[in-house]
Amino acid sequence: MAKKHKVYVVWKGRQSGIFKTWEECKAQVEGYPGAEYKSFESLQQAQQAYQETFSNFLEKQRAEQKLVDQEALQRVGQPILDSYAVDAACSNNPGVLEYRCVYTATGKEIFRRGPFENGTNNIGEFLAIVHALALFKRKKIRAPIYSDSEIAIDWVKSRKCRTRLARDQSNEALFQLIERAEKWLLENEYENPVLKWRTEVWGEIPADFGRK
Repeated sequence: MAKKHKVYVVWKGRQSGIFKTWEECKAQVEGYPGAEYKSFESLQQAQQAYQETFSNFLEKQRAEQKLVDQEALQRVGQPILDSYAVDAACSNNPGVLEYRCVYTATGKEIFRRGPFENGTNNIGEFLAIVHALALFKRKKIRAPIYSDSEIAIDWVKSRKCRTRLARDQSNEALFQLIERAEKWLLENEYENPVLKWRTEVWGEIPADFGRK
């Protein structure tokens, strides 16, 4: 299949118009104060956009995106507020790892663990779910648990952390936690639904560390 080439509209630059290559577009906008330009997937899209002013095009684009967001929300629905959300944060990947759980409706932190040396975000997401499952089983809490990691949810379902991270002295404590989590999953059943947080519709998960 032939690779599609983008088409560029320059509303404000050294020369305005529609350009077939980035090099041509760049020559018009690079270093030009307040340059207004955008790429498009087809010549037809570019031609339609060029008929409007840049500001009108942006307003129209935002309105269309808002409509898409509303349609997505209607299709997906709202998250369950009487639930819990987990997330992990890793400085670099691998790097220093933390994970935590909050109550979805209020954002109140339920637990936080870390920092752990030489971990990955997927490991943190996996441990956060299992930690929540074990805690809530003891407390007889059956509310859903949200995670924004499909990988971690899959690992929990398969009862196995399939990380490729090398085990060494720096992350030995972390791998011991993984072994405990896998053992708990093999020996226990749980009633909490583990659900995917729909970030593309609902925004960042409430347990997000806010470090993006």
